[in-house]
Amino acid sequence: MDKYTLLNGVRIPVIGFGTWQTPGDKTGTDAVVTALQAGYRHIDTAQGYRNEQMVGEALKISGVRREEVFITSKLDNPMHGYDNTMSSFEETLKKLDTDYVDLFLIHWPNPLQYRSSWQRTNAETWKAFEELYEAGKIKAIGISNFRQHHIDELMKSAKIPPMVNQIRLCPGETQRELVKYCRQRDMLLEAYSPLGTGRIFTVEQMKALSVKYNKTIAQICIRWSLQNGWLPLPKSVTAARIRENLDVFDFELSKDDADLIAGLTGCVGLSMDPDKTNW
Repeated sequence: MDKYTLLNGVRIPVIGFGTWQTPGDKTGTDAVVTALQAGYRHIDTAQGYRNEQMVGEALKISGVRREEVFITSKLDNPMHGYDNTMSSFEETLKKLDTDYVDLFLIHWPNPLQYRSSWQRTNAETWKAFEELYEAGKIKAIGISNFRQHHIDELMKSAKIPPMVNQIRLCPGETQRELVKYCRQRDMLLEAYSPLGTGRIFTVEQMKALSVKYNKTIAQICIRWSLQNGWLPLPKSVTAARIRENLDVFDFELSKDDADLIAGLTGCVGLSMDPDKTNW
């Protein structure tokens, strides 16, 4: 699989296998094993997904060597702050049964628990990230759901800039200004919910494109994400769909069709305001 290069030189596969809402039981294990056997080499999990241990077990079952797989996890909202970050990251390593993580992200910039002090708490959290990165326990560090004002605030104290921002990017939700801002700072954009959490399959324009290109709607979405230079994180627990979602390198969407998809504003809903979430 092709790879993007992060600003620190780390190489990351251009498609990741998402595990949000994937159970940490045999269903989840089977899905991740299937993904690895199908050729995925990037698995995205999070402390808040409660399935890190499942991902570690699936990697062992798959027989794929650890160094061949790019593993991402994210800091849970209650674990912000220097000490919490350090202790919870060690738990992540134990659950994944690994001595390093390829990418670690702050999952949300302004958790409810820290709403009155998010600027200071993020600075403390990032200090822990930087130390873990410098110690070689994390190969790349980044953020998720951060908007411009969150990043501007973080950079007031950061020594090392974020290498990734993982945000919701899907048909009709392109977050153009934020994407432009991140690119100006050499941050790779990762696209979570690239299939609009399933709602995209009911959109008539996407059904028509599926017929036109003789590809599934999911494949159209993933290809569109790649053509935008993003890193999509499709998720499924169905073996056939897991394999299908990698079969996106033998066609290209026309500019008009790519623009059509971008213009389907609100077709799968819009992103949540990270300053107003209730978690």
